[in-house]
Amino acid sequence: MKVLIVNPILYTNENRNIKKVNTIKDTMIYDLCLAFKKKGCDVTLAASDLYKPSENESYPFNIIWMKTRCTKIFPPNTLPYCPEVKKIAKSGDFDLIITSEVFSLNSLKLALCTPKNLIVWQELGKHNRIFHGLASKFWYGIVAKIGFKKALIVARSVQAREFISKYCKNVSDTIIDHGVNIEKFTPCREKDNQFAISSQLISRKHIEKSIEAFAKYLNKYDNTAKLYIMGDGEEEENLKALSKKLGADKNIIFTGKLGHNKLIEILKKSIAMLVYTEKDNNMVSIVESIALATPVITTDIPYNASYIKAEKLGIVNNNWNENDLRKLAASDEYINNCINYRKYLPTEYKAEQFLKVKGLI
Repeated sequence: MKVLIVNPILYTNENRNIKKVNTIKDTMIYDLCLAFKKKGCDVTLAASDLYKPSENESYPFNIIWMKTRCTKIFPPNTLPYCPEVKKIAKSGDFDLIITSEVFSLNSLKLALCTPKNLIVWQELGKHNRIFHGLASKFWYGIVAKIGFKKALIVARSVQAREFISKYCKNVSDTIIDHGVNIEKFTPCREKDNQFAISSQLISRKHIEKSIEAFAKYLNKYDNTAKLYIMGDGEEEENLKALSKKLGADKNIIFTGKLGHNKLIEILKKSIAMLVYTEKDNNMVSIVESIALATPVITTDIPYNASYIKAEKLGIVNNNWNENDLRKLAASDEYINNCINYRKYLPTEYKAEQFLKVKGLI
């Protein structure tokens, strides 16, 4: 069975200047390609050439680095345009093609030329704010209703399914969230006296709110606890200054950006992962944390929050505080729930879901 995964964006960037990385082997989409290969599929990944790693790598599946055009109009960090995608899809005789997002010229081309074999994997649960949202409203209100009539849409969350169902009729009842390579993420029940943040250190992530809550936790409950902040970004110095101001600098460790193995080592031994973001969709770091049996405390902004709340994989509270941190530290219930939920997280399970919704197995 031949599978084409069209995913121009391989990792998150905050602006148009795509930051080069050494490897793409720690990305969610790479693991998904591996999962299809383990299912016996002949896999091809089509990605934007702007995301090609700085070091030469070999891969166990095919990768096509598509030329990215018109970057002044179509920001490559949010809406890359790769015109050769149609040629790639039609020349490969693929049994299944998975593309990301309805709000995409790449997806529209595929919906028009190969609708029978196509799944559009929808993450957005609200209008894209590019051009003040006008382009998104026009696209979903007119283009999507006409151009995506025959394409099957599979949402990544309840929010995304509710949103896209307003504009497209052929939406699957099955929700397929991001998965992880479960072999990399072995669970750990025994936790050290520490919490963790895995994030870019940028303003919309509101790391300062997590630091403030942790500082209150130190004063009220346990002055020996540690907080590991893993990541880098423009707010790093401000956050370090805040930690010192609150008298928590000796308990807060800024690690900088870590390799995946080191990040996993810290996260798996943590009581909880802390999230206070104001804008995110499905966060892969949340899925990784749950796979490690590390509960998550978060606002309701990430779309993952819906199943965190439903399955008690942590705490969802838009104003979570030191008392919520104490609840997580005092109970093994959340850890046990994460371990029980792991069966839904493997990328192999996600690949199987894609094949099932298309009637290929």
